[in-house]
Amino acid sequence: MDSIIAPVSLDYAQILEMLPHRYPFLLVDRITECVPGQYSKGYKNVSFNEPFFHGHFPENPIMPGVLQIEALAQTSAPILMLMEQYKGKLTLFAGVDGAKFKNIVRPGDKLEMETEIIKMKGPIAKCFGRSFVDGKLCLEATLTVALK
Repeated sequence: MDSIIAPVSLDYAQILEMLPHRYPFLLVDRITECVPGQYSKGYKNVSFNEPFFHGHFPENPIMPGVLQIEALAQTSAPILMLMEQYKGKLTLFAGVDGAKFKNIVRPGDKLEMETEIIKMKGPIAKCFGRSFVDGKLCLEATLTVALK
């Protein structure tokens, strides 16, 4: 009989314990649901006070796509880091394929993200991720994540 793994959630303090990123580069506020080795869901509350909005673009602020991809990668980290054999290891963002941006992310948005493992070989995983604002798809990409 297969055992059912209950999803876990992580608050901001638990994310800080897990990821080495700090302000202004920590781009996930909460992991709402994670099943280690399978999938993770989380979000980032996008504030007008984000430092990147001062230059991208002051008259028409948009969250840079590269930071949206980084936020998605940070959301995927707990999928691996909560697996017993990888606890205490560092997760590194190793690549991105097929990124497609569908909608703009602006100040005041809640960027909701979800990632799932599609392939894993040893300490390297391919994850498919998507992000949404108000249910509208903003980004989809395949991420490579490696453990060190």
